[in-house]
Amino acid sequence: MSVTIKQVAERAGVSVATASRALSGGRGVRKANREAVLRAAEELDYKPNAVAAALRSRTTRTIGMVVPLISNPFFSTLVEEVEREAGLGERGLLLATSHYDPEAEARRLRTLLDRQVDALIVIPCHQERSREAFEAAARRVPAVQLDLSVDGTTASWVGVDNGAGILRLVDHLVERGARSLAYIGSEPTDSSARARLDGYRRAAVRCPGPADRVLLGDFSLEWGRAAARRLLDEGAPLPDGVVCGNDTIALGVLRELSAGGVRVPAEVMVGGFDDIPFAALAEPALTTVRQPQDRLAAEALRTVIGMLEGGAEPNRRVAVVPELVARASTAR
Repeated sequence: MSVTIKQVAERAGVSVATASRALSGGRGVRKANREAVLRAAEELDYKPNAVAAALRSRTTRTIGMVVPLISNPFFSTLVEEVEREAGLGERGLLLATSHYDPEAEARRLRTLLDRQVDALIVIPCHQERSREAFEAAARRVPAVQLDLSVDGTTASWVGVDNGAGILRLVDHLVERGARSLAYIGSEPTDSSARARLDGYRRAAVRCPGPADRVLLGDFSLEWGRAAARRLLDEGAPLPDGVVCGNDTIALGVLRELSAGGVRVPAEVMVGGFDDIPFAALAEPALTTVRQPQDRLAAEALRTVIGMLEGGAEPNRRVAVVPELVARASTAR
């Protein structure tokens, strides 16, 4: 039979109310009584009832998080960082995946709210169709958008400056001798895909030669391979450099260029975006734009907890400037 708080109170010689306040860190408890309660709880191996505590305090100390796809290495690493940050504040994380389906995303949000999460961190899967469900959830609990965002909302957002990252990559390729460029990315159905495409189109003017080849699909290895095969099959001269919308695309491009007998970086330089763990293990190692996931996670938790505690505005926007990581795929 589990030990009750009443037994702890009796062992400590205090009332149940005093024992409860002492165990929860509440005020108004004398030092001697607090020490007696903590000692009694340890001696009796008391395990507090989390459900009862949540009902009393109206908080579960849990954060809900929805991501588009947990198998995406960038998202999975970001989830780990958020969970680590939450744990530092003794908060739990409940995770759900939308699989890039706005209707599934809406259901996941409702489920997390039914579980009485204190707040939400959401990576919206669609820049338009995710808006209604996200805003409905944000009216019930503090909510922050992480990495991606939806159009037409003033809700808090934490992410990187995608345009600045693409500009750094384009400048790097031009500095390494690229006189022609191509962009391989995703159709702009989410905010990052759109921002990186727009960023490339703005940055392309820095290339001294043609940079108007743009191939759009999705953020997958398979699309990277298919797009690179398209470049190979066109019969036109290959670009000196290929800017990829993320590292997964870039890994597909590297694989297909190698299969086609194209030497990277001697003939074509390739750069990605995100700096997923596999980027440094590619052959050749991939030059990429690093998103500081630890800082993004910390800023997202800081924002949402600040909203919970009443110390942060509900429309805080944090754009982190990413870092270029130069590796062998551009080392001419």
